[in-house]
Amino acid sequence: MTSAIRSFGSRPCALTVCRGCCCGDPGKHPGTDHAGQLARLREAAARSGGRLMVRTSDCLGPCGQANVVVVQPSTEGRRRGGRAAWVGWALDDDATDEILTWVAAGGPGVAEPPATLELQFFPAPVESRNSTR
Repeated sequence: MTSAIRSFGSRPCALTVCRGCCCGDPGKHPGTDHAGQLARLREAAARSGGRLMVRTSDCLGPCGQANVVVVQPSTEGRRRGGRAAWVGWALDDDATDEILTWVAAGGPGVAEPPATLELQFFPAPVESRNSTR
């Protein structure tokens, strides 16, 4: 019964790939193979045996850092203190390779990110909240 409970609550490392107004826009980033990048990420997820999930978002918000990929920890990574990492300027094969290498090693909380990928991290955006008094 313990293994059933563990597998029910278990979640893989997840990539959320922005493909909204700026990210994935060939007009904004004409030298980037946006479709090829997404295909590579999805192929890696398909080969991962359920250890990686990829989804897209219409807009994650920080357009100044396009293309944005959020790397979310697995259940195990979260247990170990891992938090979502926001990666900006993921525009080339090197960035894609580093993201895939990191998540293959376990992702946030399980493995350290490549140092050059860490240079592309930025804080998660915070929605501004209007307070009425």
